[in-house]
Amino acid sequence: MSKRRVQSWREAGYTFFVALFLMTCNTTGNRSEAGKNLLLVQKPVAILSYSLIHSFPHDTTAFTEGLVFHHHELYESTGAPDNLPQTKSLFGSVDLKTSKIKVKAMLDRNQYFGEGIAFLNGKVYQLTYKTKVGFIYDATTFKKLKAFTFLNKEGWGLTTDGKNLIMSDGSNALTYWDPENLQVVKTIPVSENGYAEDYLNELEFINGYIYANLWTTNTIVKIDPMTGMVIAKLDLSALAEDSKTIFPGSLEMNGIAYDSISNLVYVTGKLWPKVYEIKIKGISNNPTL
Repeated sequence: MSKRRVQSWREAGYTFFVALFLMTCNTTGNRSEAGKNLLLVQKPVAILSYSLIHSFPHDTTAFTEGLVFHHHELYESTGAPDNLPQTKSLFGSVDLKTSKIKVKAMLDRNQYFGEGIAFLNGKVYQLTYKTKVGFIYDATTFKKLKAFTFLNKEGWGLTTDGKNLIMSDGSNALTYWDPENLQVVKTIPVSENGYAEDYLNELEFINGYIYANLWTTNTIVKIDPMTGMVIAKLDLSALAEDSKTIFPGSLEMNGIAYDSISNLVYVTGKLWPKVYEIKIKGISNNPTL
């Protein structure tokens, strides 16, 4: 994956421990030491571990673009690539026993490519891929309320911190929107070890941190939204390999949903045959832990 150097120290993700190096000379040539050399220390990115709890069937025609729990029910949003005529752009609730999606809204695949969704303040927000258009639905009736436009070149993942909507667009930037007027509140550049973390995809906000799929990889990164730093990573290659073994048509991993009641995370991918229920070490349903 290509990465570009981040110019700002604040964005770079380094921790600085500074001691001033200063020498003064008196008229006799004696020197006094007032400090030490500047010391640059890189804070290491933690490696997360997980345990597999259970797996459920997943629709292998679902080109997953979003996964989220709402009222303790799993919802999935999907896209529809032109070269995969069996796919549809929709979102709905998922029956984990059968893998069937109870459709709440469907887009015309000839006009829109469905992307991430988020529930906030009694509404569902849905992104589309390259049309710079999103849709808002009532979260109870799922009636479409209105369409809106955004400035980002593309729409990818969507989540919420309970106050703002947070979107990814395939770059290293996370854009915060005010849900009432859909104006940009701020944009956070995400970096790992001094380099921009590009290809941020599906998002999930869990206990103060943002978890993001990295497109074309089997990696989830944990982002500190205060700094934009990647502070931890989770490798789910074993699950991707398992899916590929079961269904060779499985594509990239995409989809993170957190169930705050069970304290478990559900992950899947595009055209995967399974949704995996995992417990990530370090995630607690008590955010103070």
